[in-house]
Amino acid sequence: MYSMSRLGEVARLFTKLGFTAFGGPAAHLALMEEETVHRRGWLDRQHFLDMVAAINFIPGPSSTQLAIHLGYLRAGFPGLVVAGVCFIVPAMLIIFPLAWLYVTFGRTPHVREALVGINACVVAIVAAALWRFIKTGVKDRFSAGIAVLATGVLCLADPKLAAWLHSHHQPLASFAELLGRGKTDLVILALAAMAGAMWYGKPKVSPSLPMLLPLASLGATHADPQFLQMSLLFLKVGATIFGSGYVLVSYLQSGIVDQHGWMTQQQLLDAIAVGQVTPGPLLTTATFIGYFLGHVRFGGGISGGLAGGMLATVAIFLPSFLLIAFLGPLLPKIRNNPIARGALNGMNAAVVALILVTTFRLAGAALTDIASLLIAVGSLLALLIWNVNATWLILISGLFGVMRMRWHT
Repeated sequence: MYSMSRLGEVARLFTKLGFTAFGGPAAHLALMEEETVHRRGWLDRQHFLDMVAAINFIPGPSSTQLAIHLGYLRAGFPGLVVAGVCFIVPAMLIIFPLAWLYVTFGRTPHVREALVGINACVVAIVAAALWRFIKTGVKDRFSAGIAVLATGVLCLADPKLAAWLHSHHQPLASFAELLGRGKTDLVILALAAMAGAMWYGKPKVSPSLPMLLPLASLGATHADPQFLQMSLLFLKVGATIFGSGYVLVSYLQSGIVDQHGWMTQQQLLDAIAVGQVTPGPLLTTATFIGYFLGHVRFGGGISGGLAGGMLATVAIFLPSFLLIAFLGPLLPKIRNNPIARGALNGMNAAVVALILVTTFRLAGAALTDIASLLIAVGSLLALLIWNVNATWLILISGLFGVMRMRWHT
């Protein structure tokens, strides 16, 4: 039986992260590792890495599911619900007024100045987490080999490198193009799991090894009213999307723009931009889209927009709550099985590679001048040497970003 004090801890932590966790899934992972492992000691780093690796095989937004599972570990099933709700609702509350401004005035407030500093800080947060994960996830030469190979394959899958190879090295370019068409992250994790199971595990596989539950796609429906149709579409997305929330863009393009014609391409891009510049999970983009559709397309006005936003948010995140509630209790059994333990070791090495490549990509996009580089270096030193709380660094870096823009203008 978990105490109310633990439930309160879960609520306070994930409410704070819901308001301050900028930067997307990689940054969310780094922030949760710092808060739950490094600062609070709710679990050790090995356990945390095991969770990250296993969650990558479950459909749904990975960082939200990680938050939900951390809440479950700390305070049982009530913690599962509280962690997820507290992580999602702050972003929803921020997005609703932005969506109203967009519908009313045709644009969102200019908030990108703060993001210049925040994004630079996010690079430092992810880099600090990477340093800690390397010490835990890369155990020996075999896991180091997995990490190096996975890094190489992920680099080949990068579209910019693929374009360069196309003009310089045709065989590698063809391989890179093939990688770009698949779910590269998921394939790498699966191969790493197989290699780890064979290398670290015992020869005999236990018949009691829990297997991941195959999930059938939920079919979209054409039932009326349109609010129900929209809700079922977002339910399908939440139940079938894998890995990073950024895959959401292709799902929404297909369903919202191409299939139903509910939004234009530009309106969808504006919705994605709002999801990126607000804290919390990127899938709260559904809140913005639901508000827009309920207010404008379905003719419901402000009340219709609020209803649409809430329905879309609940629909897209509901599968994550159900999946973690079902699979969360199985993870300790998986971790204690020799074959599964070996598979997790292999996957953890691949996770290190995923975070390494993500760090370089984030750095390439965020560190565009000396000011942003100084913010990143200063934040990294503050994290590793002085153990400064990442939340304060994000807020201070955002302030520096706004001041920097004003000095330039």
